[in-house]
Parts: sequence; structure tokens; C-alpha cells
Amino acid sequence: MTKPILMWHRRDLRLSDNPALHWAAEQGRPVIPVFLLDEVVESWGAAPRWRLGEGLRVFGEALQDAGSRLILRRGEALEELRALIEETGADTVVWNRLYTADERERDEGVKSNLKEQGITAESFHGHVLFEPWTVETGSGSYYKVYTPFWKAVRDRDVPDTLAMPDLTAPSDWPASDKLEDWALAADMRRGAEIVARHASVGEAAARGRLGAFVGSKIADYNDARDMLAEDGTSKLSQNLTLGEISARTCWHAAQRAKEDGKPGAETFLQELVWRDFAHHLAFHTPRLTHANWREEWDSFPWRNDNDDAETWRRARTGVEVVDAAMREIYVTGTMHNRARMLVASYLTKHLMTHWRGGCDWFADVLIDWDPASNAMGWQWAAGSGPDASPFFRVFNPATQAEKFDPKGQYRRRWVAELGGKGDDAMAWFDAIPESWEQSPDQEYPKEPIVGLKEGRERALEAYKGRDAAE
Repeated sequence: MTKPILMWHRRDLRLSDNPALHWAAEQGRPVIPVFLLDEVVESWGAAPRWRLGEGLRVFGEALQDAGSRLILRRGEALEELRALIEETGADTVVWNRLYTADERERDEGVKSNLKEQGITAESFHGHVLFEPWTVETGSGSYYKVYTPFWKAVRDRDVPDTLAMPDLTAPSDWPASDKLEDWALAADMRRGAEIVARHASVGEAAARGRLGAFVGSKIADYNDARDMLAEDGTSKLSQNLTLGEISARTCWHAAQRAKEDGKPGAETFLQELVWRDFAHHLAFHTPRLTHANWREEWDSFPWRNDNDDAETWRRARTGVEVVDAAMREIYVTGTMHNRARMLVASYLTKHLMTHWRGGCDWFADVLIDWDPASNAMGWQWAAGSGPDASPFFRVFNPATQAEKFDPKGQYRRRWVAELGGKGDDAMAWFDAIPESWEQSPDQEYPKEPIVGLKEGRERALEAYKGRDAAE
């Protein structure tokens, strides 16, 4: 009973409402929290890696305050866990489950190999509200459309959250890598300092954000969440993706707001379930994250990477709201959700570029990158995904800007050439690669690289051609 338990942290950098950590603490044995820079995490893009480093730093400090510490190791997951077992005498490894294909392949391999070695290996439900195999249609299949998925789960009981456990430290700690030696910020280069101004890192910050949102913003969430210049959303995505706050903590807070008569609470609950739906689909159809979910789209004549896509990445398309959004993402590491739909529609339809190019770019520059949600969002916009926006629904960026940024505040906030000389607009030039050779003195493009009407007609013609070919 004195043998320690290894708590393998991944996307659960929190102490409260952490099922695997709570179970380990309840055993009355020493608990050794571990994070591995393993074969899955090594594949992450620049901004997610930087944000991970910040999250690990803050989580390590929280563990120290709780009388524990975070052990860092770099290498293949099974190999590093075996080494820690040998060094510590641990006979149990626990973690919270994840659901994309590469995560599951890693975890299943670790569990089967450790069990063969006589090590207890247990996984727990802690990343989503409803695990994918627990939500089935009447025929026993998985849901492919969001609305019936929502109806199937909206009245389900969600277990209460778990309190922060009391952790027993081992008599001897194993050696740990130094976080700075991992150089997780290296690929961000000079952009790291800019993005850091907008990050909200750690469990305490996440709980503070949730409290502020529920207290003063959730009532107006239905409408405010779509207004580009308003601070009307929870901004919890970066915390949820690293598990600095649990989905069910957010769920229960929103349920209390709903009971208090705050009208936006129901919509916020739906957004939490939309996140679940993405992981549900990534589990049942692993191709979601890398290939057309609707296989009939494999023949669609999308372009691979091209000069227009590069202009889109550099926020010089000449479409003001698209360029503003692309600058927002590079300066803050996040992007307004309405804007994400607009830039995705513009790239995949007006510029006829494959959604994978945009999906991969977001995976490199988003600090709230979630592999399932990111892929499903791009496929929704492109028309190739589950429950997708029909391809013939081509967002008109100009019309969308008039509706959701009627005074142009969002566009001026992010595009200096449009008269926005504030800190956010100017920060773009400090964050981007110097090789882009942009300055606030440049003239803004007089015309879009592809006319809005021209791009729409070209996209619809390609769509008709695909249908005719079938």
C-alpha cells in the first residue's frame, strides 16, 4: 500500500474535478503527477506548444502549493512510463481518456503493455461531458447530426464536480526535465511575447473567467456572441482544451444560470455539447481530423496550397473582415468564432482551397487548438463534414461585416491600414515574421484578390460540376 501511483496528466492540467487524480488521491498512497512530451504532443504546432508550456508552468506551481510537484519527461510514452515505474516502484498508472485516433492508439498501447507487465493501468472519464460510446441513436449507431445529439443529452444528469484532493507526496521524487529545456516557445519566435498578453493561463484564471462570464455576460450570450467587436463570449476555449477547467464545471455553472432565468445559458450549454459532438465524431469516424468526412467530397476540385492561400495567411486579401480576423489570430492566438466561420468559408469557397490547408494553419497558430473541434469546424464551413453548412451557402464577408460589425470597430481594431492605430492593430507588425515585410505605412489592397461575386459564382459552378460528375 506504500507503492506510489503515477498520475499521467495530458489535457487535464487542473487539481479540481479531475477524476483520475481524485481516484489516485483516495487510495491513500503517494501520488506522482507526470507530464510526458511524447509522440503525440511532439506533433503539436507552434502556438499550441507555447500555450502548453505556459499551462505546465502554472500547473506545476499549483501542484507545489498543494505539497506536490510535476515530473516532466520527454520521449515515447510507454518507454518513459516504464522508466518511471522502474525508478519509483509504482505499480499503478492512471489518466483521463482522450478520443482522437493518435491519442487512442497511444493510450491503448500503453494500457495493454503495462497490464502485460503486471502494472495496474486505469483510465477515467474527464475530458468531455458524455463519452462517445454512451450516446447512441435508437438503432444503436452514433449520431451524425448535432441537433438530435443535443436532444439526446440535454436532460441527462451530469455528475457533480469533484473537489481538489489532498495529495500524498512520495518519500523520494524521481528526476524531472526542466521545462525551459523543452523550448516549447521556440517556434513562436518573436510572436510569443505578443500572444502572451492575451493568454489566460491556469485553473485559477479559468475559474475567474467562468465566474465573470456567468455573472455578467451569459444573459446576453445569444446575441452578443456573434458581434465581432463585443466581448460577449466566455473565452474559455484555451482553458478547456488543456483541461485547466473541466467541461462539467462549465456545465453546472451554466445550469445554475439557466435556473436563474438568464436567457443565454441554454445556448452556452449547446456550445459545450457541440464540443462533445466533435469528440464523439472523432471517436467514431477518425478520418474527421484529416480527411473529408463525406467521402463524396474527395473528387471536389479544391486547390492545394497556393499564392491566394498565402495572401490569406498574411491577411492581405483586400476583404477587410477576413484580414482583421487573420490578424486577430496571429496577435492573440485565438479568433472570434463568427470570424472563424467567415475566414474558413472564404478560403474554401471564394479561394477554392482545400480545408485541410486552413485546418493545418489554425493548428499551428491557435492557442485554443483542439484537434476534434478544429477539424469539425473547418469541415462544417467547407461543406464536407458532418451536419455541415451546405456548400452553396457561401458567406458574403461584406454582408457579414455589416451585420456583425456594423460600425467597423472590429476591422479597425485589427487592421492598421484602415485607420486602426491602437495597440492591437500595431502588434500585428511585431508578431509576424519579418520576412513578410509588412508595415503600417503600406496601402491597404484596393480590391480583393478574388471578387466576392466572382468567387461565389466560381465555387457554385464547381459544386454543380461535382454533382453532375456523380
